[in-house]
Amino acid sequence: MRFASLGSGSEGNGLIVQAGATSLMLDCGFGLAETVRRLGRLNLAPADIDGIVVTHEHDDHVGGVSRFARKHEIPVYLTHGTLMATGVSRFDGVVLNVIDSHCALPVGDIHLHPFPVPHDAREPAQFVFSDGGKSLGVLTDTGVSTSHIETMLATTDALVLECNHDRDMLMNGNYPHALKQRIAGRLGHLDNHAASGLLRALRMHDKSRLQHVIAAHLSKQNNTPALARRALAQALDCADEWIGVATQDEGFAWRDIR
Repeated sequence: MRFASLGSGSEGNGLIVQAGATSLMLDCGFGLAETVRRLGRLNLAPADIDGIVVTHEHDDHVGGVSRFARKHEIPVYLTHGTLMATGVSRFDGVVLNVIDSHCALPVGDIHLHPFPVPHDAREPAQFVFSDGGKSLGVLTDTGVSTSHIETMLATTDALVLECNHDRDMLMNGNYPHALKQRIAGRLGHLDNHAASGLLRALRMHDKSRLQHVIAAHLSKQNNTPALARRALAQALDCADEWIGVATQDEGFAWRDIR
């Protein structure tokens, strides 16, 4: 099983997960040509993608989904709330699979385990991807952690974890007050400290199985890779360099889960 990022941040998101003969894309916030270009960096073509899984309706996650899916005849998986918030007509000509955010389902060789998260969207979900043995947990676009989130991520072998902002940088920056409150609120985004706290909670289960931890969805204005790395490394008692970072422009290259 392996995974890689097309890019992560407010300008567009996309993650690829492969297991067996199945390749899934989590979100697609890029235009048609840009998505093809970014796939090419990973030696993939649109025909290699077996499904697109959508977390929620915000444009940096769903903006390119319908066009890419329609053009390349790729089925889409999303919750009813996300479908309603995005607009059914936007998916004309696309094969849709409406999923329950509490129920696991098989998609080819990948077991998809959705779970609901607190975010300012209609019915947002995040996911654990498994090949039946190893698993990848993805958690971005959530304002706070919950006991259910921690349970879902407790036994994952790799983790892509939101470190959207440094709270001091956000609050001392030039964003309008209302935007600061939305980002930092319980329906907003995890800051470095909150992400570190979640990792500390997961350590109570078994941190030794974690092969990869990637900081994701970093704000260009309100965070730095160094700050995100340091926060997560402190939670795991590891070197800062061991923590990966998903960037907006490059994402990150393939990571194997063995």
